Amino acid sequence: MLTLESKISELSAVGPAYVKKLQKVGIENVMDLLFYFPFRYDDFSDVKKIGDVELGEVVSVKGKILDIQNIRTWKRKMNLTEAMIEDESGVMKAIWFNQPFMTRNLRSGINVSLSGKVVYAQEGLQISNPSYELLGSGQSMHTARLVPIYHETEGLSSKWLRAHIKPLMKLTKDVEEFLPNELIKNQKLFSLSEAISQIHFPDNEEKALKAKRRLAFDELFLVQLYMILQKKKWQENKAVKIKFDEKIEKEIKTFVKSLPFTLTNAQRTSSWSIIKDLQKNVSMNRLLEGDVGSGKTLVALISALAVIKSGFQVAFMAPTSILAGQHFSEAVKRFGCLDFKIALLTSSESLMLCNGKEKNINRGELLKKIKKGEINFLIGTHSLIQESVSFFNLAYSIVDEQHRFGIDQRAKLQNKVICIKDGLETVPHLLSMTATPIPRTLALTVYGDLDLSVLDEMPKDRKKIITKVVAPVNLNLAYRFIYDQIKKGRQAFVICPLIDESDVLEVKSAKQEYEKLSKKIYSKLKIGLLHGKLKQKEKTETMKKFVSGEIDILVSTSVIEVGVDIPNASVMLIEGADRFGLAQLHQFRGRVGRGKYQSFCFLFTDSTSATTARRLKALVKSDNGFQLAEQDLKIRGPGELVGVRQSGFPDLAMASLGDVELIKSTREEAIKLVDKDYKLKKFPKLVMKLRKFTKKVHFE
Repeated sequence: MLTLESKISELSAVGPAYVKKLQKVGIENVMDLLFYFPFRYDDFSDVKKIGDVELGEVVSVKGKILDIQNIRTWKRKMNLTEAMIEDESGVMKAIWFNQPFMTRNLRSGINVSLSGKVVYAQEGLQISNPSYELLGSGQSMHTARLVPIYHETEGLSSKWLRAHIKPLMKLTKDVEEFLPNELIKNQKLFSLSEAISQIHFPDNEEKALKAKRRLAFDELFLVQLYMILQKKKWQENKAVKIKFDEKIEKEIKTFVKSLPFTLTNAQRTSSWSIIKDLQKNVSMNRLLEGDVGSGKTLVALISALAVIKSGFQVAFMAPTSILAGQHFSEAVKRFGCLDFKIALLTSSESLMLCNGKEKNINRGELLKKIKKGEINFLIGTHSLIQESVSFFNLAYSIVDEQHRFGIDQRAKLQNKVICIKDGLETVPHLLSMTATPIPRTLALTVYGDLDLSVLDEMPKDRKKIITKVVAPVNLNLAYRFIYDQIKKGRQAFVICPLIDESDVLEVKSAKQEYEKLSKKIYSKLKIGLLHGKLKQKEKTETMKKFVSGEIDILVSTSVIEVGVDIPNASVMLIEGADRFGLAQLHQFRGRVGRGKYQSFCFLFTDSTSATTARRLKALVKSDNGFQLAEQDLKIRGPGELVGVRQSGFPDLAMASLGDVELIKSTREEAIKLVDKDYKLKKFPKLVMKLRKFTKKVHFE
C-alpha cells in the first residue's frame, strides 16, 4: 500500500530509467512528487459542442472517432494524422503533425475528449494538434479543464507527470498541516492538503490562485521565520560595548573635518546608527546598502575608527584580492597619519603600513602580530577566516560585497571569539555592505536577519554619467571617441559577456575583443586583459598597471563589476549589453565617473527584442540603482538581481518576490508567532517543517 514515504520505484509503471529521471529533478518519494508543482496551466476548460466552435478559439470537444488515418504529404515531406470526430451537433476534423503513432493510440469507434486551437482549412474548421484522452477513464487530466504544465526534463513530460500524479491525489489528505490554525484562519488560506490537490488539478481558476497563494505563503513564511529566528539567535550573542566618549567623538569629528568633501546626510545618519549599535553589549548585525559611489566604505571607516580608538581590533573582509588591496590603499590614505597599525592579508600578499610606508611582511610574522594585538586594522580576503588567523581582541568585523560570501563564511569571521578581562566570551559586531541596490521588500526577505541602513544619496560634486545605447553601425564612432578621451589622458573599460569565443552564443568574448583592439583598432595604445580564468597574481598585476595608468584600455569580463575604483577612467563600453541584468549594467557603469572628469557609458547590443530596448532605455534615463533594481525585479525576476543567487537565497517554486503584499503578510505573521513563542515549543510540526525546508534550500 502506497504512503507519502513510499519510494518512487514503488509506483506502477515507473522503472529504473524513470526513477533516474525523477531523481534528477529531486523526486525520491511520493511526497516529493506531490510537491513537484506546475508552473502554469493550459486553459482547456471551455467545453463546446462541435457545431458551436469558432475560428481561433482554444476549446475542448467530446465525441466519437469516425475514422483515423496517417497521410504522407510528399510536397512538404510531413506525416499528418487525420481523424473525423462526431457529436450530436456535427462533425469536425482533428489533425496532428508528425505523430504517426496516434493511429496506435486512437482508433475508429472510441469516444475521446480533444483540446486545442480551432483553425481554418479548405474543408472548414478543424482542431489542430490537440491534446487527447479517452472518455470513460475517470476524471479528465489532459483535456477539458485547466491542465497543469510542469518543468520538464528529457523523457519526463507534463503528460507523464499528470498521469502519475493524478492517482496520488487520494494521499493529499495524509499531508500534515504545519501552520497554526489561527494563522490559517487569519490569512483565509486553503488547508495544505486542499492546496496540493487544487494546485495540480484545480476545479477552476479561482481555486488554482488560492492554492498558489497558500503554497507561496508557506515558502515566504518559512524564509521569514528562519530569518527572524536567526536574528533572535544573533541577539543572544554578547559583544564588547564600544565607548563613544568625548575623546573618541572628538577624534571622529577631526577625521570627518579632514576629508576633502562633505558627508551626505545619508552617510551621517548611517554612521550614527552603526555607532549607536556598537555601544550596545548585543552583537550588531547590520547591512549597509548603498548605490554605486554613495560612500559606503567611508561610513565603514568612520565606525572602524571609533572601535580602534577604543583599543580593539577591526577586520575588514572583501571578496577579491583586487578589492581588498583597494580598501587597504583607501585606509592608508585616510588613516596613514594616525597612530595605529594597518595590514593587508590575502592568499598572495601580506603588507603592513610602517612609518607611513607600505612594506611587505612575512606572512608568519604578520599572523603573530595579529595574535598579539599589534595590528589594529586588518584588511583581507577569505584569508581572514582561516584557522591560522587568530585575533587578540577583535571587536568589529566588516564584510564588503557581502552577497559574494555565504552566511557560513560571514559567520566564521563573526565567530573569531574574543575574551575580555572578566572572562565573558564575546563575539565581534558585524557590518555587512552591498553596492547592489535591492528593493526594500526584497531586502526584508533576502536579508531579513539584518538591520538595514541605506545610503540613498550621492555626493553633491558627482557628475552624472552620460549613458547611450549605440547601434552596431556606430561602433567606429565610439572607438574614435575612446581614442580622443585617452589622448586627453583618460582611461577606458571595455566589458564583454564571455571570456572565450562561443559557437553557441553570438556575443563578443573578452579575448577576441582584446586581440582586435590591441592589433587592429588601437595598436599604439596599451591594452590590458582581465578575466576570471587568470591566476590571482596576474589579475592583481593587471589591475595595478591600470590603476597606475600603465594601461589605457582594460578589456574585461564581469570580474570588475564591483568595487574597482579608478578615478581617471572616463569611458565604459559594454558589449552584449542585453546579456546582463539592469542592476549589473548599473554596477559596470559605476566603475567610471568616480573622479572629476565627465564620464560616459556606451551600451552595445545586436538584439532587436522589445524587452531589451525597454531595459536599456531605463538605464539611459535613470542613474538611481534602487529604481533600476525595481525595474529589474519586474522584468527579469528576483533571481537575476545581482547578488541574490550568490547569497544562497533559495529558488522558490511558487512565491514571487515581487508580491509585496504577501511578503508583508508573511513577515507580520512570522514576527507575531516568534514574539509569542520564540522557541516554537507549541508548534513541533512547524519546527520539523522549518528544519527540512532550511536543509532543502541551503541558506549558506
